[in-house]
Amino acid sequence: MTQDSSAPDTAASAKIDSSVPHSARIWNYWLGGKDNYPVDHEAGDAFRAIFPGITDLARGSRAFLGRAVRHLAGEAGIRQFLDIGTGLPTVDNTHEIAQAVAPEARIVYVDNDPLVLTHARVLLTSTPEGATDYIDADLHDPGTVLREASRTLDLTQPVALTLMQVSGHIAEYDAARRIVDALMAGLPSGSYLAFNDSVDTHKANAAATRLYNESGAAPYHLRSPQQLAGFFEGLELLDPGVVPLDDWRPDPTDARAGGEAIALCGVARKP
Repeated sequence: MTQDSSAPDTAASAKIDSSVPHSARIWNYWLGGKDNYPVDHEAGDAFRAIFPGITDLARGSRAFLGRAVRHLAGEAGIRQFLDIGTGLPTVDNTHEIAQAVAPEARIVYVDNDPLVLTHARVLLTSTPEGATDYIDADLHDPGTVLREASRTLDLTQPVALTLMQVSGHIAEYDAARRIVDALMAGLPSGSYLAFNDSVDTHKANAAATRLYNESGAAPYHLRSPQQLAGFFEGLELLDPGVVPLDDWRPDPTDARAGGEAIALCGVARKP
């Protein structure tokens, strides 16, 4: 079943601004999708000219999401997922991965982008045994996220929270930590955090990000490795800990970028 309308939201469509680049559309462009505009191509190409590895980062983040969700739905036995910062639907979305392992899994997606909203209501379907929902909400408001998610998820039972390349949208590190901590505080013992974001130590990515932040798009804030590790404080990290994307339980079939770490990731359990 699905918990939301299957029709595009025309009001949301009216809010889409194709005159300035947007991170979800640029990310979609880097992944080879079609839900983007010339302004996004221009910003994405300018970024890639300085940092050609951004395509590897986008694909590596997606591959880590797949491995983490498969582990959580499989070995960890999680049947509920809260995916914040969904982005534009593509192949191997969280619900497709989780429900391939456990058809009864329930997934709630959260984003506040009108283009994501328009496409999510068309593309995010579910198995008959499970459920999917889409919440139009802001990561900066964890109370609303948790309240709305409880329409579909049972927050007395373990939930896997996924945050993939989204914490940088929060300008202040301390604020980002408080938001993630508030989200985890609203989930019971046995829940998990699956997280990845980019480090500020990769010179080409940092230079490209500075240019991107001057383009008119919503700015993105890179963090130090120590700061990224801080998001897992108070949680029980699964092996191999906080590592580069390609090093978290790699699948032999996954392409590996190699070289200097661009982003760090990890999965941890709430005691």
